[in-house]
Amino acid sequence: MESAAALIPLWIKVAYTVIVLITVAVYIFKYPLGNFLWFSDIALLVTTAALWLESPLLASMMVVGTLLPEMLWNVGFFGQLLTGRSVSGLTDYMFDAALPRYLRALSLFHVVLPVLGLWLVARLGYDPQALTAQTALAWVVLPLSYWLTDPKENVNWVFGWGAKPQQRIPSLLYLALLMAGFPVLIHFPTHLVLQSLFG
Repeated sequence: MESAAALIPLWIKVAYTVIVLITVAVYIFKYPLGNFLWFSDIALLVTTAALWLESPLLASMMVVGTLLPEMLWNVGFFGQLLTGRSVSGLTDYMFDAALPRYLRALSLFHVVLPVLGLWLVARLGYDPQALTAQTALAWVVLPLSYWLTDPKENVNWVFGWGAKPQQRIPSLLYLALLMAGFPVLIHFPTHLVLQSLFG
């Protein structure tokens, strides 16, 4: 029986976990394992732990790391859904008829993830250590994405922004700039907003 002091209802934990298990099972068969290095996929998995452990740090880390990219994904998706035109290129695959509908449907976790993350942080509180912890995680994940994944997949954009690898500067210099850019352009601004709202 769930503790009366639990902050997250049991049904949310169970429902989310079932969705994650189904998504992971399908992705294992359909995508290379390197696909799980996407920050959004990491957030999908770690949010499961944040729910069950009711961990402010884990919840805060995932929101710090993914809120802005997920907002861009949603703008791209709903913009293209409403206008029929590609907005950012990030969500073009969601409108690719060659991709099975069930795979595209599973990707709708991008719609739920930022909402759930913000709700969790509002419920559990924001842990300011998330900024340092998420930056450390990113500095592990980005080199792994570079070394272990196919440039054609461009996981976490480690080979260039967009569908094709960039050719303008040396690839390791680009990776270093990306590793600096994530904390400066994504993590820190999100940290400031979350700290002001939920700190």
